This record gives sequence, C-alpha cells and structure tokens, in this order.
Amino acid sequence: MFEVNLLAVLVAAVVNMAIGMAWYNPKVFGTSWMKMVGLTPELGEMGKKKMPLHAFFGLLAAFVMAYVLNHFGIAWGVFDWIGAVELAFWVWLGFLVPVLLWPALWEMKPWKLVVINASYWLVALIATSSVLMFFA
Repeated sequence: MFEVNLLAVLVAAVVNMAIGMAWYNPKVFGTSWMKMVGLTPELGEMGKKKMPLHAFFGLLAAFVMAYVLNHFGIAWGVFDWIGAVELAFWVWLGFLVPVLLWPALWEMKPWKLVVINASYWLVALIATSSVLMFFA
C-alpha cells in the first residue's frame, strides 16, 4: 500500500456493500435487526422507494471509509495480509466499537443489536482492508 489506488478503493467499497446486503438480509440477521431497530415490514416496503438513493450514499460512505483505511495502511506501513487484518481490527476496536455501544448504553437498544452491527463492521473492515492489500 504505497499510494491510494482508486480502483482498489472502489472494489473494496462494492465488497463492503455486498457484505452489508448479505448480512442484513432477512435470511441472515435482517429480520432480527429490523425488529430491534423498530422497522416494520410496512416501513421496509416504503423504504424501497428510496433504495437507489440510499444505496448511492451507502456506496459513497463505503468508498470514503476504504479511502481513509487505505491512507491508514500506507501511514502505518501495512504490507501484508496479517497487517491488513490487524489494521482492520484496531480501526474497528478503536473507532467503531465505542460508537456502536451508544445505542445499548443510552437508547436502551438490545445488546444483540450491538453484536449484529459490530460483527458486521468487523467483517466489512477485514474484507475492505484485504481487498486493498490484494491490489497493493
């Protein structure tokens, strides 16, 4: 990871989105997640109208995350797969887990929701970092 590779960042963002689509699919964690955040099937159907806009902003956010993660990898001298996984883990533990705890601590959301969301982000960050390493 000597310089930011925009193709790698784009592929990593798409991979992140694909993992999210699978993770929050009703056949995986989607049904439990919807129940815990208070989304009804009716609200889900209404949300489908805005899905292209939401998908665009989700992809944009995943792109920004991959871009910044690529910069972290360069700055910290990540040059192998183990380093990529370590980078993903420490970013997850230091930046995402503290933020993801707030709903359970202050909004009385179930801890299971924290586990579903936090584990998604760990998997997504490891995949993102791995894709970036693959293109390095």
